[in-house]
Amino acid sequence: MPNLFLLRHFKSQWNKENRFTGWVDVPLAEGEDAKEWVSKKIFSFNIEKIYSSPLIRNQQTVLKILENKGRYPIFIHLDKGRMKDRGSFEEINNDYIPVYISESLNERYYGKLQGLNKDETIERYGREKVRLFRRSFDIAPLKGESLKDVYKRAVPFFKRYIERDLKEGKDILVVASHNSLRALLKHIEKVPDKDIINYEIPFGGLIKYELDSKMAVTNKEVVAKDLVL
Repeated sequence: MPNLFLLRHFKSQWNKENRFTGWVDVPLAEGEDAKEWVSKKIFSFNIEKIYSSPLIRNQQTVLKILENKGRYPIFIHLDKGRMKDRGSFEEINNDYIPVYISESLNERYYGKLQGLNKDETIERYGREKVRLFRRSFDIAPLKGESLKDVYKRAVPFFKRYIERDLKEGKDILVVASHNSLRALLKHIEKVPDKDIINYEIPFGGLIKYELDSKMAVTNKEVVAKDLVL
């Protein structure tokens, strides 16, 4: 049975400053080193491909978990037209691992909230309204995306590329941002719209799924103590 890993990136500088980040390309915070147990867990399996987004915090997380693993990433941008068929980069040799990049896996666009301090935003709009902006399925931040919008771009990408790899029996890792991963989790686990508000993944949080040939979950392992599910 294939294994699918979902990994949220490590803490970025704006996460550290408690700001809404969204599509702003902010690097990982200084001193935010890879958690060795995350890397050890993932690479105890034969990960054949990684999928991520163009946001630097996700790609830096990929680099960190690959440190000292004897494999080197090749970043392949699927949104560049000519690369849409992915090529045969995984066949170069076993020292390399292809990392397929697409904006479909970006964090939600937070619109007018991007760059704002989260505590100050709560003071302005109220805790419950901000919670709905951040965690509900179909309520969007001002001029931004709802989780439903993210779902509409992330899940078709998942079905086109990642499911195809999984159906071939390959172990796959997705390194992405909170809401793109929540969208995938919703699809994989068939979480109802009203319940997804309760699902959160911490920085560096890892979820491992074992899937059958029909992409149904046969086993789930949460590899993070503070994951709220």
